[in-house]
Amino acid sequence: MLHLKGATHAERLDHVLREADIYAQNGVDAMIVEDYFGDALDVELALKLLRKQRPSYTLGVNVLDNFPLSYRLAQEYAVPFIQVDSVCGHLPPDREQKYFGMIDHYRSQASVAVIGGVRFKYQPILSGRSLEEDLKLGMQRCDAIAVTGAGTGLNTDLEKIKVFRAVLGDFPLVVAAGMDQSSIPEKLSICDAAIVGSTFKDTRKDTGDVCGQHVKSFMDEVKRWFRA
Repeated sequence: MLHLKGATHAERLDHVLREADIYAQNGVDAMIVEDYFGDALDVELALKLLRKQRPSYTLGVNVLDNFPLSYRLAQEYAVPFIQVDSVCGHLPPDREQKYFGMIDHYRSQASVAVIGGVRFKYQPILSGRSLEEDLKLGMQRCDAIAVTGAGTGLNTDLEKIKVFRAVLGDFPLVVAAGMDQSSIPEKLSICDAAIVGSTFKDTRKDTGDVCGQHVKSFMDEVKRWFRA
């Protein structure tokens, strides 16, 4: 995750370039530019900067709670995927069809992949359906399902991951919170990918700065596990 930390636009751009380089140098496969600390303008400025100065980096984008803007920025800056915190389950039934229609419209226009959350951290559960029903509807509106625990940096329970996998079958599953080095074998034996933020920071918290040694240690363990 590139969280866009900094007090000004200039500071955030300097920060994002420095942290993107740390990720790239230590073997991270892709980076999601997200307005976790910054704003939507920062996301666009960061994408523009990275595309110009680091064109080889694989990027994703997540403008929080703004699927249309995330998708449009992905198209404009040739970003192959977006993340959205919820594709199903967070809205009452009378508001869902409009939301589903919006997602379907954008996905019909281009080939940007969507990692979509179901029962995602901080999202309400308002659909009135079972988890299985929401997962099956969610699969129709994204290319991978993201699963988390209760909050940023908090563990994603292994039993929850197993329940998701049982419903999804071979559909791609991404663990999107609470990953640390010790959980690589158990979680990546079930999930297809992981989104990592806090554990890469110097403080192991979202407010910290990306630490090269933390990234290297984590990615070395990922490589060891896949070779085993």
